[in-house]
Amino acid sequence: MKAQRLGWAPYALLLPSFAFLAIFFAAPMVQAFGLAFQDENNSWTLESWRTMFSDAGFRDALTTTLLLIVLIIPVQFTLALAMALVVNARLKFSGLWLYVYAIPLGISDLAAGLVWLAIFDRQGWLNSFLEGLGIIDRQIIFLNYQEKGWLVFTIVLAEAWRATSIIMIILVAGLQGIPRDFFEAADVFGASFWQKVRRVILPMLRPSLQVALILRTILAFQAFAVVVALAGSGTAVLASEAYRWYYTLRDSHVAAAYSALILILSVLSTILFLVLLPTREEQMG
Repeated sequence: MKAQRLGWAPYALLLPSFAFLAIFFAAPMVQAFGLAFQDENNSWTLESWRTMFSDAGFRDALTTTLLLIVLIIPVQFTLALAMALVVNARLKFSGLWLYVYAIPLGISDLAAGLVWLAIFDRQGWLNSFLEGLGIIDRQIIFLNYQEKGWLVFTIVLAEAWRATSIIMIILVAGLQGIPRDFFEAADVFGASFWQKVRRVILPMLRPSLQVALILRTILAFQAFAVVVALAGSGTAVLASEAYRWYYTLRDSHVAAAYSALILILSVLSTILFLVLLPTREEQMG
C-alpha cells in the first residue's frame, strides 16, 4: 500500500541521476562507439579496427593489460580480505585501522603513480634509504625500461596500494551483513579460523566478491595514469594506446576503437564473473 501511495515520487527522485548518466556517460559512450566504425567522411567502415589490430603497439598493450589484471586482482583480493577481517574483528583500534586503510582512496591515480615514482626513481627514497644503511654502494635503476618485469612489478605494487581499499570497503560491508549466529555456530562446532573463512565467510561473501571483482576488473582495464607516471612510454596498456592515438597521432577513430575494445572486454569480463560466481538469488533464478 505504501508503494502505491508514493506514486511517481521515487521515479521523480531518480530522474536527475538518470539524466546525468544519460547526458554525460551514455551519450558520449554511444558516440565514441560509433566513431570507431566510421572514417573521416563519416562513412561506416572497419578500417579503424584493422589499423588498431595491425598497430605495432597493440599486441604489447593488450598483453600488458591482461597481465596486470592477472597479477593485480589476486594480490588485491588477498590483501583486501585480510584488511576486512581485521576491521570486522572489532579489535582495539579497529576503527582507526579502517581510516588508515582508506587513506589511498583520497589520492588520485596520477598522484599515486608519482608517489611510487619518488620511491623507485634512481635518486628516489628507496635508493637513498639503502645507501644510508650501507646495503648498496651505488644507485640501482629500478625503473629500467629494458627490464619490463621490474616495471610491471612497480605498477602492480602501486595499483595494489592505491585501489585495494575499494575492495576492502566492499568486503567490510559484506562481512557486517553476515549474522553473528553463523560465527557462533562455527565456534560451537570447534571450527578453526581457516574453516570459518572457507565454510562461512567466503560463501556468504559471494555477492560482495562478485561486485568487487567486476568493479576492480573494469578499473584495471582502464589503468592509465599510474602506468604513465611509472613507466612513461616504456610500457603500453590499452588506455595509453588510446591516448597516444588521440593526442599524439591525432586519429580519433582508432582511439575510439581502442576505447570500444576496452568497453567490450569490460562487458565480457562482467558476464564471465556473473556466470562463474553467481549469487544465491541468481542460482535460484
